[in-house]
Amino acid sequence: MPEKATIERAREDAREGKSASTQAGEFVREEIDHVREGKHGARSTKQAIAIGLSKARRAGVKLKPPKKGRSSARTRKQAARDYSKGQSHSRRKTSAKRSRATKNALKRGGRKAASPRALSRQARTAAKSRGAVSRHRAAQKAVRTKRAA
Repeated sequence: MPEKATIERAREDAREGKSASTQAGEFVREEIDHVREGKHGARSTKQAIAIGLSKARRAGVKLKPPKKGRSSARTRKQAARDYSKGQSHSRRKTSAKRSRATKNALKRGGRKAASPRALSRQARTAAKSRGAVSRHRAAQKAVRTKRAA
């Protein structure tokens, strides 16, 4: 369950008209903090990010599942499930047994996945997989939408 402050920050982003990925970023940040403070570990930076995105979708952020070719069928299916769960308002209590099993599995992971070095490496490889045009467009948008520091 995400912290109240995280949900509030994401809602504020939504009110300000920021994109779904920016809203989801709040949940990813929370997850990285959890790994850093030792609440649980992660096998890789990618896993920590994936957990954050999943939480965001389940919290109602309108972040669509990835398109075909961008990730595996299993990931897409799970993302679609998370997305529909977040959009519907039926709340069922999570099974305590399942919750405990997930937490114990995550605790076996390492803490290095959330280190600045690992995050930097992940960001660089993610940027490399995108084309130069896509990166250029993102940079131009950043210049247009960036508020005064």
